[in-house]
Amino acid sequence: MAGRIPRQFIDDLLARADIVELVDARVPLKKAGKNYQACCPFHNEKSPSFTVSHDKQFYHCFGCGEHGNAISFLMEFDRLDFVDAIEELASHCGVEVVREENNASPAEQRRQQQIYQQKQDDYELMNQVSRFYQQQLKVATDKKTAIDYLKGRGLSGEVVKRFGIGYVSDAWDGMMKVFSANGQANQQLVDLGMAIQGDKNRPYDRFRGRIMFPISDKRGRVIGFGGRVLGDEKPKYLNSPETRIYHKGQELYGLYEAKQANKNLQRLVVVEGYMDVVALAQHGVDYAVASLGTATTSEQLQTMFRTVKEVICCYDGDRAGRDAAWRAMENALPLIRDGFSLKFVFVPDGEDPDSLIREKGQQAFETILAQAMPLSKFLFDHLMSQVDMNSLEGRAALVESFQPYLAKLPESVLKDAIINDIANNFGTGSEQLLAKLNKRNNANAAIKKPKANTKVTPVRLAIALLLEHPHIVNSLDDISILQPLDIPGVALLNQLLSLCQQNPDIKTPQLLEYFRDTEQGKQLAKLMCWQHHVEADAATDVFLDSIEKLLNNFVEQRAEILLQKARTGQMTQQEKQELQAILNAS
Repeated sequence: MAGRIPRQFIDDLLARADIVELVDARVPLKKAGKNYQACCPFHNEKSPSFTVSHDKQFYHCFGCGEHGNAISFLMEFDRLDFVDAIEELASHCGVEVVREENNASPAEQRRQQQIYQQKQDDYELMNQVSRFYQQQLKVATDKKTAIDYLKGRGLSGEVVKRFGIGYVSDAWDGMMKVFSANGQANQQLVDLGMAIQGDKNRPYDRFRGRIMFPISDKRGRVIGFGGRVLGDEKPKYLNSPETRIYHKGQELYGLYEAKQANKNLQRLVVVEGYMDVVALAQHGVDYAVASLGTATTSEQLQTMFRTVKEVICCYDGDRAGRDAAWRAMENALPLIRDGFSLKFVFVPDGEDPDSLIREKGQQAFETILAQAMPLSKFLFDHLMSQVDMNSLEGRAALVESFQPYLAKLPESVLKDAIINDIANNFGTGSEQLLAKLNKRNNANAAIKKPKANTKVTPVRLAIALLLEHPHIVNSLDDISILQPLDIPGVALLNQLLSLCQQNPDIKTPQLLEYFRDTEQGKQLAKLMCWQHHVEADAATDVFLDSIEKLLNNFVEQRAEILLQKARTGQMTQQEKQELQAILNAS
């Protein structure tokens, strides 16, 4: 780890990036006057309150309050840490991240170095192991068995290569012999779930005699594996355990490959197994992902809905498949907003997406997807199956059973339609029932949007204008003029003035970046979102007027303090001279 990323590099990167282009690639924006708008990707809403400013290079949601620059957006939307967000933004802009000499204390440098190096070593080792498995598919003595299996499943060499599929022979230490050069490597392989600690502190391979499917994170780095046996041994599939770089509830098998294959990804199909994902890609359906042996989690659904607007869960039609679909639906309810949909397809008993597409082909499979059951129908059908629909008691119980699911749904056209459908079809006196349902759900409605009533003060206005137009610092002959002022907010204003003067080409997003994760940064973000209605061509004059008001207010306050002292006879000679000077200047 060479050291921290230089501030200058971050400033240059923010100057190079266009936040509108960056956000639009993930959340389609529409022009709205000078700015761009969309429904907020960070909370559910009916009408767009998420605004992106090209001039300020800043985004803000007036509903939930999320805001920031291009780096902040990548951190929130792609769930990246600060350094990863910078690396992602640098990649987007086509530049390499540079680092500076590390000026931290030796102990802190060692700690930083260890954390960074451990992470890099983990990714590198997992990539090496993945390449080893791929190589084994070509050179292992029993490779023919593995190759025949893959061919028997209808997979071509091209799709095997695209997904990095490999093989490991049925030996206790086939992988360990290659990678366990020392005790430290042994422990790392155990920590990463590739080996199991055996007797006498001798680790052995976790995966043996299996087709190996590497699991990649959103940046294409191998973080885990799934292994499929060639015979009838149990378990049929063996998965990597949770490790420091692999958290299966947050990852999706095949998502990275789907993004690579589709630059304009429109929808995702969720299936249950690795082989389903690969087989679908083999036959042209290259937008499938698998939830890694778990019920589809809220985190996985969030990731998908940040990538596409349509998600189709394709599960087995048995009890286990329908239970998995129900859990996915429950996790998805808080995420569903207008324009986004979750649908369900259940394959016939004895079939899976792999066998189905091999038997019927891409067109037939996509026809089945086109007939997928919407979330609302799946919800209705499931709840109706739990009650006696031929009795009033059963119908009343049905209406009541909808309540917890309606409470999870955000306000939307879909929610209104479900409430109307319940009232019209499952109760007597539909108007009264509709009113009752609406009243109950309004009581559970989302938190009201906070209304910002920022009071106009000279210091707030000066800071807001300086944030938006850093160059107006040049209109002040002497920025130290405010140093004597003991007024709330002036210290922050002086700090901004100094930054703007020292960095003549600084822009708004760079200025905000200096205050990331500080209390001042929170205050500045609020002022960035403030609608002060000062046009750009009047900014300098209003800024200077605000500075003058600050000085005048200070002089008035100081004069009043000195006059009070004069009345009580407590003035010093120096204070008498100061008061005389103030009165002469008035």
